[in-house]
Amino acid sequence: MSGARRGLSRGWVATATAVIGALVVGGAYWVGRTDGAAMPETPGTTVTTGISGGPVRLVGYDSCDAALADLRRAALDRVSAWGLDGEPVPMDAMPAPAQDSAGAPGVAERSAAPDQGHSTTNNHETAADEPDLVKTDGRRIVTVIDGNLRVVDTVTRALTATLALPAGEPAALLLEDDRALVMVRTSGAGDVPSTTLVHVDLTGGARVVGTLAVDGGYLDGRQVGTVARIVLRSRPRLEFTHPTGGDDTAEALRRNREVINQAGIDRWLPGFRLDADGEHDSGRLVDCADVRRPADYTGTSLLTVLSLDLRAPLGQGDPLAVAADGDTVYGTATSLYVADDQWSRSGILPSFGRRKPAPDTARTEIHQFDITRSGKPVYTASGSVDGSLLNQYSLSEHEGALRVATTTEDPARCCDRTPGSESAVSVLERRGADLVVIGTVGGLGRGERIHSVRYVGDTAYLVTFRRTDPLYTLDLGDPAHPRVTGELKITGYSAYLHPVAEGRLLGVGQEATERGRATGTQVSLFDTTSPAARRVAQFQLPGTSSAAEFDPHAFLFWPERGLVVLPLRSSVERGGAGSALVLRIAGDQLVEVGRVAHPPTGHANPRVQRSLVAAGALWTVSGNGLLASDLDTAAQLAWLPFG
Repeated sequence: MSGARRGLSRGWVATATAVIGALVVGGAYWVGRTDGAAMPETPGTTVTTGISGGPVRLVGYDSCDAALADLRRAALDRVSAWGLDGEPVPMDAMPAPAQDSAGAPGVAERSAAPDQGHSTTNNHETAADEPDLVKTDGRRIVTVIDGNLRVVDTVTRALTATLALPAGEPAALLLEDDRALVMVRTSGAGDVPSTTLVHVDLTGGARVVGTLAVDGGYLDGRQVGTVARIVLRSRPRLEFTHPTGGDDTAEALRRNREVINQAGIDRWLPGFRLDADGEHDSGRLVDCADVRRPADYTGTSLLTVLSLDLRAPLGQGDPLAVAADGDTVYGTATSLYVADDQWSRSGILPSFGRRKPAPDTARTEIHQFDITRSGKPVYTASGSVDGSLLNQYSLSEHEGALRVATTTEDPARCCDRTPGSESAVSVLERRGADLVVIGTVGGLGRGERIHSVRYVGDTAYLVTFRRTDPLYTLDLGDPAHPRVTGELKITGYSAYLHPVAEGRLLGVGQEATERGRATGTQVSLFDTTSPAARRVAQFQLPGTSSAAEFDPHAFLFWPERGLVVLPLRSSVERGGAGSALVLRIAGDQLVEVGRVAHPPTGHANPRVQRSLVAAGALWTVSGNGLLASDLDTAAQLAWLPFG
């Protein structure tokens, strides 16, 4: 039930550096630099390295004057005639607080019937919960998929509460017992991104018990235990100009530099307004003493991390801000990693739907934080590898080592028909404050890019694609000497990989022609018991695509019944209508159980976006409502329209 591949527009870049977001959590952040080993000439060759890192530290400020001077310098280095990084950034304004109203809560408490087992959000790591549009504890489903918070009793199959949320776009929610935290993307003056965190009490219905409105766009979050860490990205709230009419760029640039030089510190630091327990507070969210920057770099954006115990009253979240950017977050029960491939500093912005070109010095810098304590995470180490990541699934911590899959490109050939790209998997080990590369296997998929990665124990599975799909199997049992043990070439590609049983791996992606043109959804079942994987079953639906290809939260696997559920969108049906495909893994076969489609109501989108299992039924969720279906036949059991 969340996102994966990065294909971003300039507008999205202005509000977030990545799809999963730039999660910087902890008391320190560092842009580390190490020297990487060159890619081997032979695909699958191991390169063993012992690389020492450079200085690793955060730089704080001893006064607001010092912070302002440094932030101004960074902005002056990046400003243009059109604003920061080529985009005008208008003045911000605080979003309106949520109404302290229960909307239309039901009177029924949760059913006392026993839990029959339920699915969870399809998280990368089971111990690090990821925010999503739908959450369930088995007896209750909570969703913000249609812009309102809805609560459904899974036993009675009844909608028990509806709660109006602040105007904006509910991005995701987290659930902890009878409390929910909803992240709503809002906007201030000039459509500047802001976020409202809505704390909801679900006892006997749904009512708002607190709101925290903050400057900055919502990026991402993680929850371990009862503690949620929410990350926001804010920009200086400055009234930039841009060339219009007879104005020349030199004059616009002069005016923009003057705007920077005249702005005070409160134009850089985000503000807040807290409404909780009948009390109201507002002001500067982050103090100057809580702002850090990497020793060799100051960003033009602030990443602010809030740490919130979902069972406690809503507060300001003990904020910490870092003047830097990041791209990808990966978390376990004890560690959190932040990766920055320096795209935001390369000066290259992608067009929507096209992969980003890599700068000449493309490297991914990785920062590790200890999250074993309930308070702010503690910074522990940094390192770097050549190339850029696909998403958080490119990273995996295993037995003290960090495995990282990256793609490097020749920037001069990034967008032609023969891209100079290749991929590698590196293994990093912590040595003091450094994450040191101890082994690399490279030369994978020359002329292609990584489309999916999955680590299963000591094995990595990696798919690259341009015209065919090489599924590489890598043995990482000896971290210093990783090696390729198999390569399976088939048409099409898998954009998401999921282990479904011992020795079995499922791939969700697209079938393609011999020339690499995608033709429709393809689900593949691979036998991985041998060093080289082999495909034992496939299911194809021409003219369709699935959100699970780029958003793993849209994928459901229910091992108790061997069920695989994928939302589908058809390119041949009127309006791009969709449904959910229900498959069953029966031995080495993929058997279609049925299709689930939501009835159109004329006022919302009937396209299925999420699926889950609770109270002995398959539930699918769309903007129109929730549909309960039989787990064995996919036949309809109950339809709960949002109305």
